[in-house]
Amino acid sequence: MGMGSKKTKGASARGASKGAKRGRGKLSPGKISRGLSAADVPIAPGDPEVADLAALVVQAGGAPIGAYREPLGGRAIMLASLPLAAVQPTPFQRDLSPTHVKRLATKIDETGAFLDPLIVVRGDDGRLWTPNGRHRLAAAKVLGLKQITALISPNDALAYRILALNTEKAHNLKDRSLEVIRMARSLVKKQGQTKEADLAAEFEAPELITLGAVYEQAPRFAGGAYSAFLKKVDRFSERALTASLREREDYASRLLEIDAQVKRVIADLTKKGFKSPYLRNYVVARVNPVRFHKVKKGDTKPPMPIAQALTRMAVASKKFDAGSVSNSDIAWVAVGAGSSE
Repeated sequence: MGMGSKKTKGASARGASKGAKRGRGKLSPGKISRGLSAADVPIAPGDPEVADLAALVVQAGGAPIGAYREPLGGRAIMLASLPLAAVQPTPFQRDLSPTHVKRLATKIDETGAFLDPLIVVRGDDGRLWTPNGRHRLAAAKVLGLKQITALISPNDALAYRILALNTEKAHNLKDRSLEVIRMARSLVKKQGQTKEADLAAEFEAPELITLGAVYEQAPRFAGGAYSAFLKKVDRFSERALTASLREREDYASRLLEIDAQVKRVIADLTKKGFKSPYLRNYVVARVNPVRFHKVKKGDTKPPMPIAQALTRMAVASKKFDAGSVSNSDIAWVAVGAGSSE
């Protein structure tokens, strides 16, 4: 009985522990109710509110299916069938991954149904753009589909919310950075005098603009090694986008000069017999002037301006002494990299 009692207590304790873990994972609902009621969501066929969208669909060779007001902001959305040729990805999206398209097409074909409509807006050139459906659009072409379903929004600004809308292949750092710099170059033609900081929602993070400018010049740049440094010192500019882009192009050129010195140091270390996939991370960490700065919660001010940080980093990279490096130094970097993955 005693043993049975202990087992029961043990099982109860484990059950309570699991219950506590489940409780910690729960999300609390919002305190304030937001959005539309059920009666406000539907839009009747032929309603003037969606007449322009319906005309756009017909003009493109498609067919309106229905319309509704999206339940958060109340904007009109039209569900429609569109010919594939009528829809193009936004011109600043990441490059297509043929491997992902083939895999996606195979899975859609196995399912036997195309269930996920593209988000579509009217582009700058008057054509229909999808800000988040490039791979699904390509997969539909691989499958030979005649039509594709789409949720069409009159809010053209959605074309620049790629990162927030992405529901496809996860963006890596290079993908995100190139999309952001392409968006910036597109926006500067229309909103060149807008403050860069006012476009923070579109760009997501300031370092992505800088890294994007680097990747434009050097597609094989190891951006991940510099990401932690840039996150600490890079901030959205209060200057107009036209001026801030010129400034970031200068930052990009300086980063490439620093990276050239880092490559020289790596070559020297390799000649001395050091072999590690973490050599670049080690060297960049050593020349990083803010590596010991701890970011405090709520503190948005950089430890030093990015221009000053790049200057100090450039000096440190030129003066780097490969003879001062030991195997234990490299090992510590490897341990740190492993714990952060």
